Amino acid sequence: MDAPNLKISKLRDMTPTKMSINVTPDLKSDLDIYARLYERAYGDKQDVTNLIPLMLEGFLASDSGFKKAKREFE
Repeated sequence: MDAPNLKISKLRDMTPTKMSINVTPDLKSDLDIYARLYERAYGDKQDVTNLIPLMLEGFLASDSGFKKAKREFE
């Protein structure tokens, strides 16, 4: 089977800041599936908690309204 074309790239080294979130059961299931697809794409098994930060970064980077409003805080 071909490797899926995922929106995030292979993980880079990073020093994390710990946060805790609650998600719905449906979202947890989708995140687990995404982690399996990531492993298939890159041959690198990662816990979904390592992938969520990149998903959030990608979301914020693609949100033009956020990028524009963020300038007020910089």
